[in-house]
Amino acid sequence: MADAPPTPAAPSADALAGLSPAYFGMVMATGIVSIAAQLLGHVALSRVLFALNLVAYAVLCTLNALRALRHRQRFVGDLVDHLRGPGFFTSVAATSILGSQFLLLGENTFAAAALWSLAVVLWITLTYTIFTGLTIKEHKPPLDKGINGAWLLAVVATQSIAALSALLAGRLGQPIRLELNFLALSMWLWGGMLYIWMMSLIFYRYTFFTLEPGDLSPPYWINMGAMAISTLSGSLLILNAPDAPFLLSLLPFLKGFTVFYWATGTWWIPMLFVLGVWRHVYRRFPLRYDPLYWGAVFPL
Repeated sequence: MADAPPTPAAPSADALAGLSPAYFGMVMATGIVSIAAQLLGHVALSRVLFALNLVAYAVLCTLNALRALRHRQRFVGDLVDHLRGPGFFTSVAATSILGSQFLLLGENTFAAAALWSLAVVLWITLTYTIFTGLTIKEHKPPLDKGINGAWLLAVVATQSIAALSALLAGRLGQPIRLELNFLALSMWLWGGMLYIWMMSLIFYRYTFFTLEPGDLSPPYWINMGAMAISTLSGSLLILNAPDAPFLLSLLPFLKGFTVFYWATGTWWIPMLFVLGVWRHVYRRFPLRYDPLYWGAVFPL
């Protein structure tokens, strides 16, 4: 008797196995639009997006936990994959931004502090797991196949912790206020250094290797987004300077580098639009949904 053909995997199982590590970009994008709506006076819209973000965050945490349990090999493989690995940093930024929502929309310091703690743990775990894995793996892709804008999610994650630390410092008393401001400053500086390292490689890849429309993937918007959140973090440190002597002594430096970040991020905006027109209009590359497109909403 002939063997029965293998039962195909259910579509839901395939979807879970292939879940993008960068899907937390949806929480990042929803959270930042919610905060912007609050600042512009659209309170009802801000609250609706906040509630939606809580659901999205819970669902994505559940799906990622299930993926780690049921598809461990794929999950671990993604952690040390040059293109997919950096996507995990969206979980850090999403956690920090959700904490900022609790603080700015709900004045809930406890929830914000809890999410800040989780974001710090995630940042430490992912930073040293991903970059150690990428460093020691035996088979590595060439530069033009192994790097894109998604690498800058490591910068975004770092700066998101700087921003939430600065926001918490403005609402908590001494002595924790000083420590939080120092952590925010340290993360802000490290994020800037990391951007310089990574952007040098990305810019080199763009200008000295052939760039096909398919190579210009959605994460290229993070080129600008990493500078946008760096500018935000710098502005929060400037606001906190009167409460921290070491920030006050660095105030000219903080202002100068914040403008530097802002100018760099602003330079990218027309460049990204031009490249988008080249990709989709001139080269007629099809526009399809990709979870990485949430990385375009966040910086805008």
